[in-house]
Amino acid sequence: MREIEKTKEEWQQELTGQQCFVLFEKGTERPFSHPFNDNKEEGTYACAACGTPLFSSETKYDSGSGWPSFFQPIASENVEEITDKSHGMIRTEVVCRKCGGHLGHVFNDGPRPTGLRYCMNGVALKFDKAE
Repeated sequence: MREIEKTKEEWQQELTGQQCFVLFEKGTERPFSHPFNDNKEEGTYACAACGTPLFSSETKYDSGSGWPSFFQPIASENVEEITDKSHGMIRTEVVCRKCGGHLGHVFNDGPRPTGLRYCMNGVALKFDKAE
């Protein structure tokens, strides 16, 4: 059970079609298509569906992958990592623990200090600029 449980129809009333596709159908946006990939402003990246804080701009870096990338979440309890065996690969999917929205995947080819690359879909995030 998730803290936030909504039907597909309820999410469709609150989110764009692309957000619903990525967050709740485990879709992926095209690389280099979202402005968050190049965003250099300071602030917090939260789940676009439920607003849970997920990543800080302090952990964002340019991975060259075309998606916003971070080397660690704000709090490990805000994300859940799930083995993903789709598309003939074995990867680690990252979802929002509060609503279950698909955010992207995490890989072990990131920078120090964690060595992780949380490769997120920009459309699955919202940005709260620091004041």
